Amino acid sequence: MTGTATAPTFQDPMTANMLDISGLNFYYGESHILRDVSLSVPKGQMVCLIGRNGVGKTTLLKNIMGLLRPRRGDILYDGQSIVALPPDRRARMGIGYVPQGREIIPRLTVAENLLIGQEALGTRAARSKVVPEEIYELFPVLKTMLSRMGGDLSGGQQQQLAIARAMMGKPRLLVLDEPTEGIQPSIILDIESAVRRIVETTGISVLLVEQHLHFVRQADYYYAMQKGGIVASGPTVELTNDIVQEFLAV
Repeated sequence: MTGTATAPTFQDPMTANMLDISGLNFYYGESHILRDVSLSVPKGQMVCLIGRNGVGKTTLLKNIMGLLRPRRGDILYDGQSIVALPPDRRARMGIGYVPQGREIIPRLTVAENLLIGQEALGTRAARSKVVPEEIYELFPVLKTMLSRMGGDLSGGQQQQLAIARAMMGKPRLLVLDEPTEGIQPSIILDIESAVRRIVETTGISVLLVEQHLHFVRQADYYYAMQKGGIVASGPTVELTNDIVQEFLAV
């Protein structure tokens, strides 16, 4: 699909969408950054948002997380409008976020960084102070460096830590902003594999912003952004080389 029409919802008739964004408009001052953005993330599936730098992808994710507030439009999470809720409420409802740049805490150990992820669970009783074995199954390298400072990890290890920390909050929707940026190819494959495994084994929905084509193709659906709007979308099996050249190639 190309053009400026409202983006379709990719929805199995037997399931609901985990995330529905409709007619979202956001401005920095008088600069119109997001223009009538609509997209959906079905439950238990991965959706990838592609586009060149500066088209509004990170701004859209920050609107989803409540770090920015749109001027118009709505954001439904599991059928409930969250557009007026603060970021902490969204996190406690089950939206995990791994921002661009990872933002792990360098002066805390790997174990301490992981346990901070339980803050999204809300009540003190919900925080076990124990890292589930499932986290180490996704990212085995973390188990070997629990006492190391987060700042001493490589970029790829920090990215794995950031995703694992988000998983500690038991999200139902995981939002990832360019998780392979600046990471060596071998670690990129590990992260791809872990994210795909999360979707397939836990039923968590994933909204991924990504430039790495191999990772993009791991998603079930894609949306392409240009100049703040959605201009193409569809199943990733229909992601042609022409579309890749138009929206990903430099």
